[in-house]
Amino acid sequence: MTMGKITFFEEKNFQGRSYECMGDCADMHSYLKHCHSCRVESGCFMVYDQTNYMGNQYFMRRGEYGDYMNMFGWNNCIRSWRMIPMWRGSYRMRIYERENYGGQMYDCMDDCESFMDRYHMSHCMSCHVMDGHWLMYEHPHYRGRMMYFGPGEYRNFSSMGYGNMRFMSMRRIMHSFY
Repeated sequence: MTMGKITFFEEKNFQGRSYECMGDCADMHSYLKHCHSCRVESGCFMVYDQTNYMGNQYFMRRGEYGDYMNMFGWNNCIRSWRMIPMWRGSYRMRIYERENYGGQMYDCMDDCESFMDRYHMSHCMSCHVMDGHWLMYEHPHYRGRMMYFGPGEYRNFSSMGYGNMRFMSMRRIMHSFY
């Protein structure tokens, strides 16, 4: 498994105090008062604007994010993050139109730009990830807010802090991202 490495900076453009990390963190306040830029040296991470992996999230892969707040349209700083483990096997997810595995169901093994175009399904509100790591987006063509899904069962997105958010596209987090 490839380890990830990310460095957070208190100020924009990699200025001010910094904190280097190679794992997950549920509360940034333990290390920095705030964070306005970061550099991902290896691996992939999901960053969150609330503690305990809640709130808006954004996928970060290797690169420099000198002013991520402006880039993502956030009005809040990174408060928590988790490293996404590299996956080299097959990808498999079952998506459902409604909560608690209700409505139309489809087995997915690759990226999907639009649930409506491919499956004639307007949105997804629950899923079961059997293999791989995935990003789901609230709009077609990988746009809008996103949410990370690793292997597991997700019966009700609203109970995960997303209200009535419905997803309309998805993509795999591939080893080439690392």
